[in-house]
Amino acid sequence: MPFQIVRNDITKVKADVIVNTANPEPLIGDGTDHAVYEAAGAAELLEARSKIGRIEPGQVAWTRAYGLDAKYIIHAVGPVWCGGDQQEETVLRECYAHALALADQLGCESIAFPLISSGTYGFPRERAMSVALEEVGKFLLNHDLMVILVVFDRESFGVSSSFFHDIEEFIDEHHVERLLEKEYQEQKEHRRFNGGRSTTEGRGLQERTRVWKNAAVPEKDQPLDQLLSGQEDTFQQRLLRWIDQKKLNDTDVYKKANIDRRLFSKIRCNVNYTPKKKTVLAFAIALELDLASAVDLLARAGFALSPSSKFDQIVAYYIVHNIYDIYEINASLFAYDQPILGA
Repeated sequence: MPFQIVRNDITKVKADVIVNTANPEPLIGDGTDHAVYEAAGAAELLEARSKIGRIEPGQVAWTRAYGLDAKYIIHAVGPVWCGGDQQEETVLRECYAHALALADQLGCESIAFPLISSGTYGFPRERAMSVALEEVGKFLLNHDLMVILVVFDRESFGVSSSFFHDIEEFIDEHHVERLLEKEYQEQKEHRRFNGGRSTTEGRGLQERTRVWKNAAVPEKDQPLDQLLSGQEDTFQQRLLRWIDQKKLNDTDVYKKANIDRRLFSKIRCNVNYTPKKKTVLAFAIALELDLASAVDLLARAGFALSPSSKFDQIVAYYIVHNIYDIYEINASLFAYDQPILGA
């Protein structure tokens, strides 16, 4: 999966590159910087860092990783928060952009970041998280690299209190069920006002409603071969139809879905491929499907949205609000201790 969020000590994460939140001068600082030096071997790392000299805020440099389970350490100098009017956000964006570009130049396949400047440098965690997700998202649209965002504990993770308020209001045990019921009733009203006849739009809604309501039940005397002859699209077939209808290419879709290219190739080559639920929902987000179409795609893979699942409710929240940024969604899922979307 191109992007992951994990709760861990960054010195214990296995990746080609570990990003250190470095001091401008070759000194051992506090927080992540101190932990990286201790785990890598302070004497050797400090000697290598001294050869680099001063690193300006927003800039990066690399050394060997020494005792860490990595090939390289990228030393990124983040901004000290001074109220927000000293170009702090610009400098922070440069840290991520330069570190990602350097990892790519070094031929690396994976990189692990802390939430830069959100500790002793005082950058507000919510804004630091937003910058990290935006810069990583932009980079991954055009590059293949595993990016791991590492947070040490729940308090280190920046998600706005207003978001939690909104999501808690949305999540209750019947919300998704009510949304589906509402659209089901709209379909019935559509048919009533059209004299019982369905337009093309009505037929599409009718088909999806039948899937949601589990109404596609064979008649008692219907032969099995007749039932199977009317079998509808598999997940793979419907997914590829959506990609064509949206006039998207495969690369755009699997990158927006946080899906590995090799997995997407398996799906494209196997008409009966059985995905995981989080993979289906990742594609629904990448394709920017409405709730009805997302539920239909889930049903074709053998899944449904459950009103008792916090994971389902959070994803539904974003779909209903037409928010399709998978990095933002995954940050929210992580904050609620839920699996993130993707492969």
